[in-house]
Parts: sequence; structure tokens; C-alpha cells
Amino acid sequence: MPNKIKVLFIGDVIGSPGRNGVRHLVPEIVGSYGIDLVIANGENAAGGIGITPQVADELLSNGIHVLTSGNHVWAKKEISGYLSGSERLLRPANYPPGLPGRGGTVIRTRGGDPIGVLNLQGRVYMGNLDCPFRVAEKEIETLKKEVKIVILDFHAEATSEKVALGWFLDGRISAVLGTHTHIQTADERILPQGTAYITDVGMTGSVDSVIGMKKEIAIERFLTQVPRKLEVAKKDIQLQGVVLEIDKESGGCVRIERVQVWLEKEGARD
Repeated sequence: MPNKIKVLFIGDVIGSPGRNGVRHLVPEIVGSYGIDLVIANGENAAGGIGITPQVADELLSNGIHVLTSGNHVWAKKEISGYLSGSERLLRPANYPPGLPGRGGTVIRTRGGDPIGVLNLQGRVYMGNLDCPFRVAEKEIETLKKEVKIVILDFHAEATSEKVALGWFLDGRISAVLGTHTHIQTADERILPQGTAYITDVGMTGSVDSVIGMKKEIAIERFLTQVPRKLEVAKKDIQLQGVVLEIDKESGGCVRIERVQVWLEKEGARD
């Protein structure tokens, strides 16, 4: 439909298995759905925690137009300079002033239509950041001077905080999409005023795991309470996310669909 835009939002990319999933599956999904823009959360794409300039460039060269992030974006010290100069890798907008990077950007689709992308982080069980509700209002006001369509990655732990922000922003932006827990929820819907919502879009990586990490190590940590370093799991790779269909004129979302696409079930190439 010429008056509609289709956006693929990909859940947290976990290590090299997740990047393999992006490289092999994004072209397939873009072709089958007629996708105009691809967004992915990349904060765990380098070894399972953090992101490096090299990894960011790899993902952006494999069909992703904008990368969002969250609390782990700072894990690799070399990313600070990259954040300062990039308009395509975002960090949450509600971090204190003066930090490198930006929390929102305007990107154009393949057809030249401008779309605003915003990144925020929750505070419940997460950290003492600026209020995401108030920062959202300010950032959306700025973006809406240039665009009608705004998509938000809300990187947060608590389901209550996520759904509250969804209701708070209903009718003001096109979509409120939750990330961070790596568990795809089944509550996708269009809210009454036209904003698409899902509590968590999931992850892209091994589902034979505990949120993308080797399950044996995760279980041992729970049993012993000894903080052994987690390792990225590499079997049963799946890309998870959502496809949005958005009206160009109103900016309202008319359809949201969860996606789960297998790369392989026997192991991922490193």
C-alpha cells in the first residue's frame, strides 16, 4: 500500500550468533514483508554484552538502518567516540546531559520517507536516570517538528513501567516497543489512539539458552550464587521482533505482527 510504511524492529542481538541471524535472515524478511526500514537493538551484539564500532558497522552494513541500545551500551569503552559521531547508533535519551551520543534520530526509508526513532531506558530495577515519561514528551516534541512517524525502543525491566508508558504515549507516537528482557511477549496490540505496543520484542540469538547465554552457566550461577562469567550460547538461532505497518499521513500504526524466524537449529557459525 503506497500510503503505508512497513518497519521491522529486531529484538536484542546477542553476540556473533545473533549477528549471523541478522546477516542471513534480514534480507529474507525484508523481501517477504516488503520492509521499508529496519531497526535493531544492538547493545549485546559484541560478545553478549556491549557493542563495538566494528560490530556496529557490521550490523549497519547488513540491512539495519538504525541501532538502539540500553544500559549495556557503555560496556565497551571504545564505543564512546563512535556514539559521539553516529546518527545511526542511539543510546537512551534519559541519561544525564554531557554523555556522548544521542537518544533520537531521523532516518529516511528506502522510499525517502522520514521516520523518527527514539531510545529510552526504564528506571524500575534499572538505575536512577531522568524520568522516561517526561523525557519522552520533550524528545517527541522535537522529533515531531520533522516527522509524523516516531518509533520508541523502551529498554526497561518492569512490565508495569513499559505498559504505563505505552498508555501515556498512546496517540502521540506510532509505536512503543519494549526491549531488555530478551523474552518475547504475546501482548502485541494497537492501543485505542493508534499506537502499537508490545512489552518485549524478544531477542535474536540462541533460544537453547537463558536469555541468549549458555544455560549451564546461568543455572550454576543461580545454584551457587557465584558470579561466574556468562558465555554466549550458539545453538538454535532465531530472529525475533515485530513488523509494523504505519499510516504515512496520520502516523498511526494499523498493524503489528510478532515474528520468529529460525536461522538454524543445530548450531550457529562463529
